Amino acid sequence: MMFLDQAKIHLKSGWGGDGCVSFRREKFVEYGGPNGGNGGKGGDIIFEAVAGLNTLIDFRYTQHFRAQRGQGGMGSDRHGANGETLLIPVPVGTQVLADDEERTLLADLTDVGQKVMLLRGGDGGRGNANYKSSTNRAPRQFQKGFPGQEISVWLRLKLLADVGLVGLPNAGKSSFLNAVTNASAKVGAYAFTTLKPQLGVVSHKSREFVMADIPGLIEGAADGAGIGDRFLGHVERCRVLLHLVDAGGEAPTAGYDIVRGELEAYGAGLEEKPEIVVLSKIDTATPQKIAAVSRAIERRTGVPPLLASSMTGEGMEGVLNALADELWPRNEAKTTEGGWSPL
Repeated sequence: MMFLDQAKIHLKSGWGGDGCVSFRREKFVEYGGPNGGNGGKGGDIIFEAVAGLNTLIDFRYTQHFRAQRGQGGMGSDRHGANGETLLIPVPVGTQVLADDEERTLLADLTDVGQKVMLLRGGDGGRGNANYKSSTNRAPRQFQKGFPGQEISVWLRLKLLADVGLVGLPNAGKSSFLNAVTNASAKVGAYAFTTLKPQLGVVSHKSREFVMADIPGLIEGAADGAGIGDRFLGHVERCRVLLHLVDAGGEAPTAGYDIVRGELEAYGAGLEEKPEIVVLSKIDTATPQKIAAVSRAIERRTGVPPLLASSMTGEGMEGVLNALADELWPRNEAKTTEGGWSPL
């Protein structure tokens, strides 16, 4: 399925039904009277976050959504039926933004089953039975249904993942994802092989967590260079950053500095997220170069980087152990019905 993380759609809630003008007519009943019912309320528009979706591709082909109109009132004091609510399913992590210069955030759906009513349907009009009085025995006035609301919005998907893979293009992120998950991301010996985020589920030591492969960053990405800052938004939802540095690259430490600089320039707390640095593709570098790059990165982070190779499998177990320890600290206490026990 094609990945799409932005879409513009147009929404219109239902109009309310008109009130009815009607008079009672029954055999053997001497005096009649007004009995026009009220119109029904128009349908609302509600967004719901559902499981099993990870793209907004459906909104490329369906861009206009209109809720049902309320039914008009009828005689014999019968009220019109309310219009059906229009429920729009979206992936978990979808944001609804106003179509204005500021892109004002209207809703953020981060949990499965979360619902947000974005537009309310118009109220139904009153029938002539509501206007009768001691001085107005046969009113012929009624109320038109109230119009629904209408708006254009942008949908933006920010993937929810436990671990986000970041790094320069061709740093080995897709190969790493394929090696530890059931994903089949495209791999190639050229930059920008990955043009869209990829998700995979890692199973490690009776634990499962979601890993996202984010397209490679280049200098100026936070300002729109390369693929730009469009995909940096997906990193916002990640709990841990797994920063891959190509050990066999021309300037590995400079590449590390570039990615860190773009994360800080983007903001949104990315620079404060826990980070695990891994020297990838160690099978393509000499031991001397690996040692030199490790020392240089340790001077920047205070912690020696992990070493791994997706091709040979060397060091992969250690990386997964480090991720598991970061996601579920060993000293974390687990509460049970009988009290607590260590994890």
